[in-house]
Amino acid sequence: MRKIRHTNNDELAKKAGQPLFGSFIKPEAASLLARVRNLLAEQGVKSYLVGGFIRDTLLDRESADIDIAVDADALEVAVRLAGAIGGKYVPLNDVNRVARIVLPGQAWEIDLSTMRESIEQDLALRDFTVDAMAVDLDKIDLQHGIEKGGHPTAKPSDLIDPFGGWEDLQKKIIRAVSVTAFESDPVRLLRAVRLAFELGFAIEPETERQIRRYSSLINRVAGERVREELLRLLAVQGIGQLLPYLDETGLLTAIIPELAEAKGVEQPKEHYWDVFQHSLQTVSALEFVLRQGNWRYAGEEALAAVPWSQRLAQHFGEEVSHGSARGSLLKLAALLHDIAKPSAKAFDQNGRMRFLGHAGEGATTATAIMERLRFSAKEIKMVETIIEHHLRPGHMSQDGELPSHRAIYRYFRDTGETGIDILYLSLADHLAARGPNLHHDSWQEHAKMVHYVLTRYFERESVIAPPALVNGHDLINIFGMKPGPEIGELLEAVREAQAAGELTTREEALGYIKSRLSTSPNS
Repeated sequence: MRKIRHTNNDELAKKAGQPLFGSFIKPEAASLLARVRNLLAEQGVKSYLVGGFIRDTLLDRESADIDIAVDADALEVAVRLAGAIGGKYVPLNDVNRVARIVLPGQAWEIDLSTMRESIEQDLALRDFTVDAMAVDLDKIDLQHGIEKGGHPTAKPSDLIDPFGGWEDLQKKIIRAVSVTAFESDPVRLLRAVRLAFELGFAIEPETERQIRRYSSLINRVAGERVREELLRLLAVQGIGQLLPYLDETGLLTAIIPELAEAKGVEQPKEHYWDVFQHSLQTVSALEFVLRQGNWRYAGEEALAAVPWSQRLAQHFGEEVSHGSARGSLLKLAALLHDIAKPSAKAFDQNGRMRFLGHAGEGATTATAIMERLRFSAKEIKMVETIIEHHLRPGHMSQDGELPSHRAIYRYFRDTGETGIDILYLSLADHLAARGPNLHHDSWQEHAKMVHYVLTRYFERESVIAPPALVNGHDLINIFGMKPGPEIGELLEAVREAQAAGELTTREEALGYIKSRLSTSPNS
């Protein structure tokens, strides 16, 4: 282990006389930090700004996560601090005494950790050198950051850097602080890969060897912590390119062992890759159609056929639960969409390979995986619905014909807003099935169908949610029906016929109901 020291790196020394922090600490953040510092000082609590906030600020990157080490019990301090600043207190680790304060309606979260005997000893227990730097909060002039056009200042010599974090920032390296870093907290295995990918850094060779050696330890980590890191990975553009590396390190199948069963499982000749590689390629292809990166097997001509708008971009950016957006969960669904193919694989009497029922079985498997990783019920339901119905777009029309209004109505009735997500997964699935053998005409036909269905979706009143022509009271008062499921079934039949353009007025709807009732075996 390197000798504990304050930084004396030559590059940092060149900053002498200049502010240590740039303008990426926004005035609002500076104001929040000043308030927190004053409240801690009133309690007699010594505090240090540490970790990712220091790293990102030195890299001139914005950061929403504020990490503060305190020389007191962080859980007790956080309760008082949360009450004083109107935040929500969330205990993160009872053993190591770590807590979080979530500020409603604000971008920042404050993590408070209990410091060891000294800040240097505290940094020695952190994950990576670039995160093992600190600055005494009392030595930062935050007033400059509060004033318009200013920014917080601190002397370069005030940076506490025992393990050469500044030097590794310059070299763009992710290096573990100690040889026990991953054993003491295995979630760091995922964090190392995520940080390197986010920052465009390389993982130092010995650190990479440790990741491969200890990858199985990720199973010891609480599901919610793995979920948090996994979601942050999925939020990074280009994650599809990183998945093969996650597999090489052993992390991917350590987190989702069910994926290992897909390796080497062959598919019909229409598919270029086996089930496992197809699943990884589907994530890359999905990012391509979502305008989040290139895909080596298709170019601008193929992408131009895929509908896109600001409205769609907002849809995929919509928050589902804390820390998750639709786009990120759709990537997870893409990774898992064929998870049940290995168990569903069979051959019919003609020797044709089939995967009957893999969509429904896959939805069940994905639910179990996400429950294990402590995803929220809302997140699980979304992914479950996407996987269960991921084959539906291909079944909405036949022989190149565009889907009927009735088919589109039924599709969105069953899938709701996830219908949009499923359409884009179907496009990615198409690309990842054909790979370099993509056929231009079939692709254009598929993209045209998606465009047509989306157009109908956004014209909601004509197809997806036509205005009600009749209601349950009408059926009771006019036709003498009794409350029960038959009323709901009749109203649904009216809505479907209305969406198909077969009914347009109340009178037509009442006549339709009368006709149905007269032919009903129960009438």
